Amino acid sequence: MCGRFVSSSSPARLAARFSVAEIDGSVGDDEPDYNVSPRRRILVVRARDEHRVLSRVRWGLVPSWAKDPGVGDRMINARSETVAEKPAFRRAFARRRCIVPADGFYEWRAAGVGRSVKQPYYVHAADGAPFAFAGLWETWKVPDAALGTVGDPDGWLRTCTILTTTANAALAPIHDRMPVVLPEPAWADWLDPDLTDPGALLPLLGPAPATSVRLHPVARAVGNARNRGPELIDPLPEAGPGPDPAG
Repeated sequence: MCGRFVSSSSPARLAARFSVAEIDGSVGDDEPDYNVSPRRRILVVRARDEHRVLSRVRWGLVPSWAKDPGVGDRMINARSETVAEKPAFRRAFARRRCIVPADGFYEWRAAGVGRSVKQPYYVHAADGAPFAFAGLWETWKVPDAALGTVGDPDGWLRTCTILTTTANAALAPIHDRMPVVLPEPAWADWLDPDLTDPGALLPLLGPAPATSVRLHPVARAVGNARNRGPELIDPLPEAGPGPDPAG
């Protein structure tokens, strides 16, 4: 799964990287976040009319038919193998696909006696560019009683999920799943709402080549979502234990 990632690139850099024509008013000037966790408003690239737009949506997909937005807490990820059939995802998979830019992500490996200790690793692209995670987005109508407490000013809550696939050879010793990373030639098809054939889309969702990623162990402080600074991606010393989690 993908439960934490890094969003440190500026909107301007992402707009250039993903050929974005519009940065909408939801983006703002937020500080870089080195420990993005579910429920936070994250940057996504979506198709709007004939161009691409960069906007913010809440991480944790809430289907249009959901009775409560809390369901999104269980839908931060979608398995690529079943995304075309699952009721929570199939409508978004057909027409509301997005790219989630990420400068890296974290995964935890069980270690220690009885494998009770979780050692976090930071994973980033070998070429230093942001990853293009495959995502889906949805809209949920906010009830009148909740207006002003959730969602956008127009009365809609926009949310997303990140697709996962089997881990490549570099990640497999750490975890058996990883986010789907779309190669640049696949971006146009993935964002095209007129392309609805699962037979054309599902082949895009395999694991990234092992040679395309780098990883290293980091301090367990990343386990606390309140820690959000750049020190979280610093490599641990070669022969030393990581520091205890910080509050």
